[in-house]
Amino acid sequence: MATGARSLEEPHPVRLYNGDCMMREEFHRIYDQMPEDYRAELIAGIVFEPSPVSYGHGTCHSRLTYLLETYSASTFGTEVAGDATLILGDEDEMQPDLMLRITDTHGGQSHITEYGYIAGAPELVAEVAYSSRAIDLHLKKERYALAGAVEYIVVCLNPKCMYWFDLRSGTQLRPDSKGVFRSRIFPGLWIHEKGLLDLDHGPTSRALEHGLKTAEHGMFVAALAAAAQ
Repeated sequence: MATGARSLEEPHPVRLYNGDCMMREEFHRIYDQMPEDYRAELIAGIVFEPSPVSYGHGTCHSRLTYLLETYSASTFGTEVAGDATLILGDEDEMQPDLMLRITDTHGGQSHITEYGYIAGAPELVAEVAYSSRAIDLHLKKERYALAGAVEYIVVCLNPKCMYWFDLRSGTQLRPDSKGVFRSRIFPGLWIHEKGLLDLDHGPTSRALEHGLKTAEHGMFVAALAAAAQ
């Protein structure tokens, strides 16, 4: 047998394929054997492999990351994670674009496992999607709600639109008269919709700065400090 040839008796390597159906434990075991640059999510027991990421997705993701990081830096007891493994249950292991969570040491509902993954639904999840037909606004939204995530943001690139949901009440939040969304679970997290969609740093920075100066944000920071373990 030529060097490097595979014997018929040798087991073929196990891998994941788009559309595979399995439970999270099997998904995670196989995922750990995949190449480092491989990415997939398990949603409602189905394997989904993402499409290549566009430049527009990357720039919007970067800007939203900056806003959430700026908020978290002024709100001790919260933290931001991007593209991190999120374990929601036996059928769901996702890698959302962004998460903003209250740490478990400050009363949050998610925690970091011994292997360094996030388990349990974070308070806020954010995804950047190409269109309103994307899975992010449909099946993913349902699974995040089922797991107990509180708020969910989807930024669509075509056409440009920002969706913000209160998953507890099943309602969609709307921007105020100035085009600013205001989080209910994270007081002071104000995001200017058009500024974000147009990647205009001026209105997004000003809106968030105003939110961080509100009395509601100050009270939230105090409440987090009081909840610290």
